[in-house]
Amino acid sequence: MTATGVLVSTFWLSLIIGARYLLIAGGVWWAVWGRSTGVGTRLNRERPSRRLMLHEIKFSLLSTPIYAFPTAVALEAWKAGGTMIYVDPGEWPLWWLPVSFLLLLVIQDTHYYWTHRLLHDRRVFGWAHAAHHRARDPSPFASFAFDPVEAVLTAWLLPVLAFMLPLNIWMLAVLLAVMTVTAVMNHCGWEMWPQRWVRGRIGSQLITATHHSRHHTHMKTNFGLYFRVWDRLCGTDAMPALVERGPGGPANPLRTTREP
Repeated sequence: MTATGVLVSTFWLSLIIGARYLLIAGGVWWAVWGRSTGVGTRLNRERPSRRLMLHEIKFSLLSTPIYAFPTAVALEAWKAGGTMIYVDPGEWPLWWLPVSFLLLLVIQDTHYYWTHRLLHDRRVFGWAHAAHHRARDPSPFASFAFDPVEAVLTAWLLPVLAFMLPLNIWMLAVLLAVMTVTAVMNHCGWEMWPQRWVRGRIGSQLITATHHSRHHTHMKTNFGLYFRVWDRLCGTDAMPALVERGPGGPANPLRTTREP
């Protein structure tokens, strides 16, 4: 592993991460805001402005090299045989693929919940997390709009785990896709999942746009990433009540009452 190799990989990974973000966020924006009718239930009161979206895109693209650098370190170390990443799924028992996937989700969710709580401390919020909360009604482009400090606090987790756990490279690719899609959907201003799923036995354990949108309007609630377990254990879970539709118009703004 050389410094030149890490820098070159950082450059290419930055381009890949940025392109993936723009492609997925742009596609979701078109699906929910670029057409005459969106997909699912509208959550935002206001349509995202061009100025807001440019702000979100700017901070997202500024974050890409911060995320790319530790990933590049892990990638170059893997090339030199210094990580526990493996290519052949049969190198480890096949049951380890779904188990490791779920394990990474749980680790990420735990790390993010407590990091997110820290970022909302009034002593650090203004310079570490305010960029993400520019507006109460975010757009899909807000999904990775982080202050540099926040990006640094979250970017290292998966690369470090690559040195500690046997992780299949194709499983990691799927995980990164899931991370991007869920982040974009949870910030798009529409609940794209049907209400019967969101309120159902499985969906009610997960964080969707309905749950996370409340965090952007009531910032002392809903800090989780994938699962609602930490919010429930720590008393910060506040799922809005069922949406009511206005006559002939989009969904009314979510009420702030909590479900029992």
